[in-house]
Amino acid sequence: MRMKVLWVALVLMFSAQVLPAAGPKETKAQKKPDKKPAAVVAVFSFGAVAETPKDEEFVFGEKPGESLKDLIARMDKVADDKDVKACLILIGNARFNLAQVEEMRQAVDRIKASGKKVHANVDSLSMMSYALLSDVSCISVVPTGSVWIMGFNAESPYVRGLLDKIGVKPDFMTCGKYKSAAEILMRKGPSPESQQMRSWLMDSLYESYVKMVAEGRKVTTEKVRGWIDGGPYSAATAKKLGIIDDVMHRQDLVAKLKKEFGEDVKFDKKYGKKKSRDMDFSSPFAVFKIWGEILSGPKKKKPGKDAVAIVYVEGPIVTGSGRPDPFGNDQTAYSTTIRKALDEVTADDSVKAVVLRVHSPGGSATASEIILDATKRVKAKKPLVVSMGGVAGSGGYYVACGADTIFADASTITGSIGVVGGKLATTAMWNKVGINWDQSKRGANADMLSSSDIFSPEQRKKLQAWMDEIYGVFKGHVVAIRGDRLKKKIDEIAGGRVYTGRQALELGLVDKIGGLEDAIAFSAKQAKIKDYDIRVVPRPKNFMELLLKDISGQEDNGSVSQTVKTAAAARSTSLLDAALPLLEGVEPHRVKAVRNVLQQLNTLEQERVILAMPEIFIAE
Repeated sequence: MRMKVLWVALVLMFSAQVLPAAGPKETKAQKKPDKKPAAVVAVFSFGAVAETPKDEEFVFGEKPGESLKDLIARMDKVADDKDVKACLILIGNARFNLAQVEEMRQAVDRIKASGKKVHANVDSLSMMSYALLSDVSCISVVPTGSVWIMGFNAESPYVRGLLDKIGVKPDFMTCGKYKSAAEILMRKGPSPESQQMRSWLMDSLYESYVKMVAEGRKVTTEKVRGWIDGGPYSAATAKKLGIIDDVMHRQDLVAKLKKEFGEDVKFDKKYGKKKSRDMDFSSPFAVFKIWGEILSGPKKKKPGKDAVAIVYVEGPIVTGSGRPDPFGNDQTAYSTTIRKALDEVTADDSVKAVVLRVHSPGGSATASEIILDATKRVKAKKPLVVSMGGVAGSGGYYVACGADTIFADASTITGSIGVVGGKLATTAMWNKVGINWDQSKRGANADMLSSSDIFSPEQRKKLQAWMDEIYGVFKGHVVAIRGDRLKKKIDEIAGGRVYTGRQALELGLVDKIGGLEDAIAFSAKQAKIKDYDIRVVPRPKNFMELLLKDISGQEDNGSVSQTVKTAAAARSTSLLDAALPLLEGVEPHRVKAVRNVLQQLNTLEQERVILAMPEIFIAE
């Protein structure tokens, strides 16, 4: 009975989403005669840019951010479309990293190379948005708008003081003196090694930024540094200094483009996006027809067409399979899901090459090993290329190192070859609130993972030996696969040291500077194919498919995953859960950093030893 009620509710909710108001249907006789199509200006409104593509069809509530792959694919259509005369970029609540900026700028360059101008109009400019728009043909800011280009400010949260106040003793060990992920728990400030590493990271990121802006604005790097040190600016001042090209309202820019291309010019705000389903809603059975199409899944493409498959590793790397999330909020790299995807593309003869897109700070050592092992099976049969996103460090580098060729953006954060392990001792915290624990054990080290106390000297020795073993395996993989491409001995590169993509290239940790499109083109060349599809595996599912999967708790093979079984029991609402959303509006960057720390602790609680990067967020 409950399922029947759910089905009815879903049909009614879906009907309200897609059914238009009733009205007369246009007849053939009423259709206007064909006329010459108007010129088109392709409009791109940049907001949040995601990594893994999502199926946006039948989304209820806020739509997920468009994936970088899909956004660039739409931009690349502009260059070859004869009807499109120009491109207009608008930036609202934009959220993207410097590595994504590099890849979007390449798409802007391809449009400009086709002879078409790229205009941009914004209310204000930040460091990231200016890095992107400094490369367009003409950038304008609205009157009284602001230009906030003042450099980068990096911060890491150190919570030892908080742990001391609440009676929690952190006890963590690392492999590598630069492996600083545990410092935020063990110290009240950074170690000298951590300070040194952050300095070389900031230098490299800043130089990449300055170079991008200098090339885009066709000025010297010294001038760009002067602009940054002199900020912020009003729109009018920025124009005088040559930072931007014009000051105008959006409607004035629209009028300018109409004057250039004709009053009937079409501003296509959905340029290149997938069209919604066409249905004859005059039929009472229309909703059931479209409902059937949803449940049957997308139409299968004709077999035999060559393809380059993209498999995404996005977010913290953990073992198991994820719970289906209809609202697209789960950005976690589950080893079982990724292994199945890699095994699927290995077995599929129509897939001629595979690109592994990695955007992850690492996580479980076991999960990373499972994914790396799956990449080896791919590489044994067909070309495997890695494309690194904004971050691909520690476990993120572990899963990537098996590829023959690794692409990274100049500002990708990678490396961090090292291991972290430990626990939090919470007995004193419980005592403060009047709760005492009585413990009994059998076995000398039965309490080794207990939160009752820190490690004994013997337990510390055992854990460190285990971590050293994992560290040795990690380094062994890198040396065996990268071989003489490494420019230094592994111990001089590893030890938890973090690098930008540009620095990693100099050390031989990556092979080429380039984005996802470069990696796809390179993999196709390696496979000796020219006409091919680009296929994301596993296929992004729409809201309804995920909802039904969530209700049933079923994996693709029909079994109920252990992750799903325990997910409900693991959910809880704490004071911190309630406080963080409120703080997010005031301190969004710092709240995100704290969330990431908590995610690492959660992974550490399950895995005990992890391959994770230090938490550093860079505010504009």
